[in-house]
Amino acid sequence: MWAAIKARLRGSSAPPPATEEKATAARTDTVAAPTSEPGREAPPLPTSPAGSPDEMFTEGILGRRLKEGTIEDVMDDLEIVMLESDVALPVVERLRKDLRRDLSGKKLKLGVEAEDAIRASLERSARSILARPPIDLANAVRSQSEKPFVILFVGVNGTGKTTTIAKLAGWLKGQGLSSVIAAGDTFRAGAIEQLLVHGERLGIRVVRQQEGSDPAAVAFDAVEHARAKRIDVVLIDTAGRQHTNDNLIEEAKKIRRVVKPSLTIFVGDALSGNDVVEQARQFNAAIGIDGLILTKLDADVKGGAALSATFVTKKPILFVGVGQGYRDLEPFDPDWMVHRLFAEGTAG
Repeated sequence: MWAAIKARLRGSSAPPPATEEKATAARTDTVAAPTSEPGREAPPLPTSPAGSPDEMFTEGILGRRLKEGTIEDVMDDLEIVMLESDVALPVVERLRKDLRRDLSGKKLKLGVEAEDAIRASLERSARSILARPPIDLANAVRSQSEKPFVILFVGVNGTGKTTTIAKLAGWLKGQGLSSVIAAGDTFRAGAIEQLLVHGERLGIRVVRQQEGSDPAAVAFDAVEHARAKRIDVVLIDTAGRQHTNDNLIEEAKKIRRVVKPSLTIFVGDALSGNDVVEQARQFNAAIGIDGLILTKLDADVKGGAALSATFVTKKPILFVGVGQGYRDLEPFDPDWMVHRLFAEGTAG
């Protein structure tokens, strides 16, 4: 996203974001593009060369004062880029408010470019949005005295929910935790077969009934099986449902009443942009969710969906999908996301 913002700022017909009061020293700005993946070793975050917004300003006579009118022009340009990058309007308004707070009436230190101050402000705001109190899933499972720990998954069609459940089952196995999967999408025989294949590959039991069965009954059976076998976690798949489908929403509510899940997780496709934000918002309003998993984040060059979904729902992102393999589900790292959004040379 930062590459698009910078291009917009440099290509804008607006005057420069600051007025010279004293000559500034020449400087170069080279920050390497990120190559890290979440959960793996990451290079230092691409923070602006001068540091945080607060470190970039001076009260002394040397420096350049930012003009109020020009700041507004800059924010108009930023709004266009961020909306094009799938950043939801409420998030844009938050970023504008923070940018005005950080820059208005301030004087830049010598050697600090206005671009650096803008980027540092946006980084700080994005990090504060993304860094919601996290859910340490492995610890939550271990600390719950009454087993099993039940997780209900909801989302619309085509987001990769069923595959994500299989990936999470594999992740839990890697944490030394046992799980069972409930094939609650009884409307599609293909969904049941898909889970059976995943279960066989992972060595994990899949509880199922025949196509068309009551999903709440399948979920109940899975919980009872886990309780009898002392299995740590039950992962409940559900039919992909549009957030506007009242009948399917009521079905999800019934499953919640029957099994009383420890967590309800919304699974969304990061590539669907603002659609995933609206889906998450409405699922949260209709059912109540505790967190999010975003799939296909490795292919999301814009990045605004992750920022927007957690801001709008006020729920943390637990995991992100970064590929097709079972190991390609990573615990969400806010710093990694900020890295992707604001590193030099990134797409978007």
